[in-house]
Amino acid sequence: MNRTSLQGELLAEFFGTLVLLAFGNGVVAAVVAGGNGDFLMISFGWGLAVTMGIYVAGGLSGAHLNPAVTIALAARREIPWSKVVPYTLAQLLGAFSGAALVLLDYSKLIDRHAQLLVTSGKFADFIAAKNSLDGIFFTHPKIDLSSGFMDQIIGTALLLFLIRAITDNRNNPTLNNLGPLMVGLVVVAIGQSFGTMAGYAMNPARDLGPRLLTSLGGWGMTPFTEDCGYWWVPIVAPILGGLIGIYIYDFTLRKALIGKGNVVMVPN
Repeated sequence: MNRTSLQGELLAEFFGTLVLLAFGNGVVAAVVAGGNGDFLMISFGWGLAVTMGIYVAGGLSGAHLNPAVTIALAARREIPWSKVVPYTLAQLLGAFSGAALVLLDYSKLIDRHAQLLVTSGKFADFIAAKNSLDGIFFTHPKIDLSSGFMDQIIGTALLLFLIRAITDNRNNPTLNNLGPLMVGLVVVAIGQSFGTMAGYAMNPARDLGPRLLTSLGGWGMTPFTEDCGYWWVPIVAPILGGLIGIYIYDFTLRKALIGKGNVVMVPN
């Protein structure tokens, strides 16, 4: 493995994931703490965050920005397993850093919103009110742990299945450099259709990085103890879902396309 090449790939994964989380957590902060917009704004904000992250990292690393994607591609032998840990660490650090930018920018507004929650009688004290705002940075299950687990498997399976379809040159390849935009729209679609049950993390780094940040930034162990210890679900379930999604596509549609003898098309 070329060390210089790997360093460039890791930088790309770091900055791509940083951009993803900065815009993603930022739009949630704008809606929740700032009172601007609604869930539709959050969905499109996350979709554009994914698009911008892919544009940042695509040329060097392929813009995984997600350990579930990295592991799925390694399972399909499209990247070496030796890259999984370095890529995952770069993604996790990028997610932590992107969330840190949001916390730095929005910290006073988050505190003010928490105080408003106290004065309105919705919470008895400031700490409880502020803890209720940790969802700006990471996800929570709407019902319970098991429903969140199933939701994350389904959402990430759809994500990998659709990414595979969009990037398969034997299928209907996107023109020029529109792939990142299409993947961003996939995230919007999943958010609108499957985002209610557990916040559609679909990415272990996207959820764990901000959890670590908020734990160090004043929330203590709450991010890891609330929701019956839900923190591990957005790590394990997306990995399983990603594997399911990529294998379903590769052994159904991709196999059929190859069997049909489709010529690989190169976008203009």
